[in-house]
Amino acid sequence: MALIVQKYGGTSVGSVERIQAVAQRVYKTVKAGNSIVVVVSAMGKTTDGLVKLATEISPNPNRREMDMLLSTGEQVTIALLSMALQELGQPAISMTGAQVGIVTEAEHSRARILHIETTRLTRHINEGKVVVVAGFQGTSSAGEMEITTLGRGGSDTSAVAIAAALRANFCEIYTDVPGILTTDPRLVAEAQLMDAITCNEMLELASLGAKVLHPRAVEIARNYGVPLVVRSSWTDDPGTWVTSAKPQGRSLINLEIARPVDHVEFDTDQAKVALLRVPDKPGVAARLFGEISRQKVDVDLIIQSIHEGNSNDIAFTVTTPILKRAEAVTAAIAPALRSQSNPKFDEAEVMVEHNIAKVSIAGAGMIGRPGVAAKMFATLAEAGVNIQMISTSEVKVSCVVNAAECDRAVTALRTAFEIEAKSKGELLTPNSSLLTPHSSPTPPVRGVALDLNQARLAIRQLPDRPGMAAKLFGLLAQHNISVDMIIQSQRCRVINGVPRRDIAFTVSRLDGENAREMLTQVAAELGWGEVVLDSAIAKVSIVGAGMVGQPGVAAKMFEALAQQQINIQMIATSEIKISCVVAQEQGVKALQAIHAAFELAGSEKFVVPA
Repeated sequence: MALIVQKYGGTSVGSVERIQAVAQRVYKTVKAGNSIVVVVSAMGKTTDGLVKLATEISPNPNRREMDMLLSTGEQVTIALLSMALQELGQPAISMTGAQVGIVTEAEHSRARILHIETTRLTRHINEGKVVVVAGFQGTSSAGEMEITTLGRGGSDTSAVAIAAALRANFCEIYTDVPGILTTDPRLVAEAQLMDAITCNEMLELASLGAKVLHPRAVEIARNYGVPLVVRSSWTDDPGTWVTSAKPQGRSLINLEIARPVDHVEFDTDQAKVALLRVPDKPGVAARLFGEISRQKVDVDLIIQSIHEGNSNDIAFTVTTPILKRAEAVTAAIAPALRSQSNPKFDEAEVMVEHNIAKVSIAGAGMIGRPGVAAKMFATLAEAGVNIQMISTSEVKVSCVVNAAECDRAVTALRTAFEIEAKSKGELLTPNSSLLTPHSSPTPPVRGVALDLNQARLAIRQLPDRPGMAAKLFGLLAQHNISVDMIIQSQRCRVINGVPRRDIAFTVSRLDGENAREMLTQVAAELGWGEVVLDSAIAKVSIVGAGMVGQPGVAAKMFEALAQQQINIQMIATSEIKISCVVAQEQGVKALQAIHAAFELAGSEKFVVPA
C-alpha cells in the first residue's frame, strides 16, 4: 500500500462534473489499496473573479484582506470534493490550510512554508479517510493565527510540501496537459511529451515560464527527494516523472527557508577569450560558435553583453590546455566580423586572459530569493575579490575571478553560507563544457522555453572595482526584486582615472520601472552612469542535462535564430541552460525556430482544454 498525495488544478475541478470525475479517480486509487491526500485549487477562474471583486472595491486592496478573500476559493472546492467522495461511499474530510497544520511566514500574499504539523492529518489517514486539503494557503506561526496565501503556484507548493512532511511514496500533479512537454503546446502544437525529466532541468524550465509546475514545488521535491509525476486529469496516460537524486538529510523545520546554498565549487583550470566590438546584427554568434564547434574547441561559459553603438562583446571560457586553439579560431574569424560600413572603425579585437578561476555557489534554495546572489557578491567584495564575469541559473551562480584570489574567494563563500569544507577532490568540481564530446545517449536539449514577462536594465559606466556588484544587487534585494540574467560587459573604459564597465540584468517586467527609479536615485551618489530600461524583450532558452559536452549545441541555437534574421541582444549560459534575449515581437518565432532546429516535435498534436 502506498501513501500518495494528489493535486488537482483549477481546470481539473472547474465544474461539478469535473469534481465528480476527480472523485471517481480518487476513489479508484483508494480501492487499489492506497492512502490518499488530495490537494485542490479553486474552481476554474474563481480566483480571478475574487480579484476582480476586490479591485472594484479598492484599486490597491489590503494584502491581509486579499488573503482572507482568496483563501475562500479553495474552501469551496474541498467541501464539494469531500461531498462527492462521500456520495461514492468513500469516507472523506475537507481541511483548510490552517486545519491541516501548514504553518507559514507572517507574509501576506507570498508566504513561505515553515513546517507542517501532521498529527491531525495522519490520524485521519489512519482512519481510512481521504483528506481533501485546500492548497495555496496556510496560517502564520504568530499567535494571531493569520490566514496567509503562498502566491502563484501555491497549490503545487502545498502538495509537494505535504508529500515531503508525510514522507509520501510520491506526489501526483494533475493538470490540463498530459505531462511535461518540450515547449508550450499553445505555441507549438507538435510539442513532444517527455517520459521523465530531472529536477534540475525542471527547475530551469519552470522558472523560465513553463507553467505546468511552479519552481517552488520543484525546489521542495529536489531538496527532500519527493518523486513527482505530472499527469492529465482527463486521461489515464502515465505522464512525466520528475526525478531527483537521493537528498541530503534535511530538517522539515523551516521547510522553505532552510539553507539556500548546498555547495561551493571552483575550477582553476580556465582561461577567458573575449571578442570585442563585433557587429550587433543577426548571425554573428552563429558564425563564431559554428567555427568553434567545427574546430572541437571546448567552451564552458558564454556571455554576450548589451550593445554599445552598433557593436557588442562576446566572451567565453575554455580549459587552459586548449586556450591556444581557442585563441587561434577566434583570431581567424575576427577579421570577417569587422564592420562592413567602416572596417577601420569598430574593428573586432580578440582579448585573452590567463590565470582565471570560476567559483560557484549551488543549491535549489536560491529560487526567487534576491538576497542570495547579492550575498555572494558582497562576500567576494569583503574578501577583496573582483568579479570579471557572472553567470546565473536557478540552481547556481558562478563568478569568474583572478586565479590568485580563488582560495580566498572559496574560503569566504564557505564561511558566509555555512558550508563545511570537503576534501579537495570533492570540492574541485569543474563545470562541464557545453561543446565537448559526450557519450551519454541523453538528448542534448530537453525543452525550449519562452519568457515574455521580463525587462532589461542596464547601468552604464559602473566603476570596475570590488563591491560594485554587491552594492547594486544588494539594493535590489532590499527592495525584494529578483534578478535573472546578469551580464557584465568585457569592454573597459577609463574615465577620470577610474576603469568602468557596463552591467545589464533582467528582472520581472512588473519590477522594471520600480527598479529603474530606485537605481536612478542612487546612481549619481554611487558614481554610476545612466540607468536604461527596456521592457520590449523576450528571453528564449534551451534546457537539458545532456547538453553538457555535446558539440555544437550553442552554435545550433544561434544558427536557428540567424536563419530567421533574429538578432541576439544578450547571451548567458549555465551547465544545462543557454538563454538569449531577443526583441519581444520576435520571441514566439525564436522559440518555434529553436524547437524545430533541435527536432523536438512529435507526431501527436496536444490541444490544451479551454
